[in-house]
Amino acid sequence: MKRIYLIIAFAAIGCVNTFAQEVFSLKQCIETGLEGNYSIRIVRNEELITVNNAIPGNAGYLPTVDISGGIDGALNNDNYRYPDGTSAKANGLHSETATIGLNLNWTVFDGFGIQADYAKLKELQRMGELNTRLAIEDFIANIAGEYYNLIRQTIRLQNLRSAVNLSKERLRIVEERYFIGSMSRLDLQQAKVDFNADSSRLLTQFEVVHTSRIHLNELMALEHINQKIRIRDSTIDVNAMLDETELLQNTLSNNAALLASEKNKTLSELDYKKALSRNYPYLKLNTGYGYTTNWYDTGTTDMQKRLGLNYGLTLGFNLFDGMNRRREQRNAHIQIKNSELRRQELELSLRADHSNLWMAYENNLELWSLEKENLIVAQENYAIALERYKLGELSGIELREAQNSLLEAEERRSIAEYNIKLCEISLLQLSGQIVSYLD
Repeated sequence: MKRIYLIIAFAAIGCVNTFAQEVFSLKQCIETGLEGNYSIRIVRNEELITVNNAIPGNAGYLPTVDISGGIDGALNNDNYRYPDGTSAKANGLHSETATIGLNLNWTVFDGFGIQADYAKLKELQRMGELNTRLAIEDFIANIAGEYYNLIRQTIRLQNLRSAVNLSKERLRIVEERYFIGSMSRLDLQQAKVDFNADSSRLLTQFEVVHTSRIHLNELMALEHINQKIRIRDSTIDVNAMLDETELLQNTLSNNAALLASEKNKTLSELDYKKALSRNYPYLKLNTGYGYTTNWYDTGTTDMQKRLGLNYGLTLGFNLFDGMNRRREQRNAHIQIKNSELRRQELELSLRADHSNLWMAYENNLELWSLEKENLIVAQENYAIALERYKLGELSGIELREAQNSLLEAEERRSIAEYNIKLCEISLLQLSGQIVSYLD
């Protein structure tokens, strides 16, 4: 028995030390996580990649300029035969060519394909912004859910600690009566069993609270994962003032996933424009400026130098490519239809999620109101039962039932509050308003 007391005492001391550490509000938890969380940092870097890609040169608007140089040589043995029947040989003839030049290549027109590519890069940049927003909203929802879970588990810890204290008081009463002979050994053993059971649940709950706190530290990407933090709130603040119509309107107009789906449709339309560009001719320009030197071991000259400009203009049109152009255009048109169908499917799914969440939100509000009243009754019932037990008018089993009823009432109220908060978080996330937790 003394061992159980010591274990609980040490766990309680650990809990007290925890509550003596740094204090975090929900806003501070979110801000810390947004700054340090690895997933958020990765998705922001991916957004930067889309920003870097959305430039005219990547779409093909600008020409390419290259500078190159080189030297080539040859060593030959030549045999000559002339019309008069004579012949001649020249062995070990050596020739070299050195070149250096500046070349410019530019696609002037490709049937508006360049414009489609540039517009697509800009849309991909906006898609990167939406992906970042989605990741941030998911993160805020996760960290808010864990923040309130830690509150709920801490409340449960307090309730179980109270249950242990009640069982301890009952055990004290039974022990006193047992020693004076007014209670049986069976009553004493049952009181010990109940006290041990409550102590076991309390010890298990210490572990649950620790796990929740570690998960919160992980989401915030704290340097020391075992850092003992204290959250500012000790109760779950229930918001009973959400508006269903407003939430649904915001969901259909501001949901990040739905906006991303619309961007996917735009990207499919740009792919179709790119495919249509192959129906037009193309015009390409190339020009260069270079210097060339040739050395000869034979002939009328032993060295030749050339410095000059070369240029060219190419106009072309693809007459036939095995029907691939037509195939690509048909497939791109089908992709536009699929993108619209996916958007409609997502909108229907969002409406269904909103309806289910709103039903759960209202239902848990009613449960919460009911459980608050039930808790008051359970508290009064236990107080009466304890007084009757002290007077010897109530058995230990009946007192235990009253105690369990009180603990269950406290647990049900806490669960209802937590479920309301989870529904609130999900509804705000659907409607694109989850960032309001930063206000």
